[in-house]
Amino acid sequence: MIHKGKSAEKRHRQSEERRKRNKAVKSSVRTSAKKFVLLARKKETGEAEAALKDMIRKIDSASRKGIVKKNTAARKKSRMQRLFNTLKSAQ
Repeated sequence: MIHKGKSAEKRHRQSEERRKRNKAVKSSVRTSAKKFVLLARKKETGEAEAALKDMIRKIDSASRKGIVKKNTAARKKSRMQRLFNTLKSAQ
């Protein structure tokens, strides 16, 4: 890309770095959510609980950084917690 001026080039570099960092964080959140759901479906309560805590920590971190919106984070955490509660009550 051709940018007009040094500041435009710098802004482009910075935005690219941020985009890559944000993408990595979002991917990490999605991966941990999938891991939790997989464990919940296998009905492995102990491992699922640890995966849930890890996922909640990652979602909260992404929410604080503004990568995931506050309500989106709350909704994801709520759904996963509800899934865990049904798993726990079934045993």
